Amino acid sequence: MAAGARRDKAAGELELPTRTLRRWLDAEGQVRADGRPDAIRPAPVNRLSEAEREAIVALCNQPEYASLPPSQIVPRLADQGEYLASESSFYRVLKAEDQLHYRGRAKAPVKRAAPTTQVATGPNQVWSWDISYMPSTVRGLYWFLYAILDVYSRKLVAWEVHSCESGELASTLIQRAVLREQCLHKPLVLHADNGAPMTSSTLKAKLQELGITSSHSRPRVSNDNPFSESLFRTVKYCPQWPSRGFATLEDARHWMLKFDRFYNQEHRHSGIRFVTPAQRHAGKDVELLAKRDALYRQAQEKHPERWSRQTRNWTPQGAVALNPDRQLKDIPLAA
Repeated sequence: MAAGARRDKAAGELELPTRTLRRWLDAEGQVRADGRPDAIRPAPVNRLSEAEREAIVALCNQPEYASLPPSQIVPRLADQGEYLASESSFYRVLKAEDQLHYRGRAKAPVKRAAPTTQVATGPNQVWSWDISYMPSTVRGLYWFLYAILDVYSRKLVAWEVHSCESGELASTLIQRAVLREQCLHKPLVLHADNGAPMTSSTLKAKLQELGITSSHSRPRVSNDNPFSESLFRTVKYCPQWPSRGFATLEDARHWMLKFDRFYNQEHRHSGIRFVTPAQRHAGKDVELLAKRDALYRQAQEKHPERWSRQTRNWTPQGAVALNPDRQLKDIPLAA
């Protein structure tokens, strides 16, 4: 500015608003000292007195309220006809006294590491598997459904029903699935939770023998295996699911055999543009969705007054991510 530059240009070079620069300069053009630390600010008229703050702290530390948060304390005081301060004031006072922690036996939340992201761009790249209960007609007796799902196509790759949970049974099932899908020693990730069969030494040895990379959910995190959990919900909410349970182990296996045919060959899955998992797994979804798109465009051309927007999106789903990272922006993810 001393060399003749305009004030707004100088402020732009400093990336400051012009009014801020004007406020910082005195009449002689020198930068003023920061007056904020020495500023005298009037106390708010609604400020709590020291006695009121001490009363709030003493009340919250009483045995009756020591394990309760302010959201529970304030309504209880109101029921007794007593009002000390608002709920937000309770929180503010406790924070100033370093008492705004999880009270009583409640544990503070633990920050978990981000889950490992697995991305599938085609079938037989990422599988997800889990074990779920199938109730019997006898109370307390269950059969165990082992299910392996292809994350990309949602195809139920393999399944078995047994009377117990075992790493040996899981190893046999996974080997059978790999041989049937003809993906032996090909890049394949198998994701599961941290159950005993999933982390058994027998299964780990079998995965290493088959050339499969194992992936596991985070400890004590229930939503890192969503594809298998979604499959089990589809199984158990099927209209044909027997509400009274299965009489024998063979009945459970026979029912799952019929469900396998329905799910893979007939069920239009909402996560893959309403094509069947078998069609998606075989790569037939591209041609099928192209026909649907052409049909919708013909209908739009025939009656354009009935369409206020574009036709329905029948574009095939792209890559599918298991526990996708929010930073994955360079590929179109389907989940």
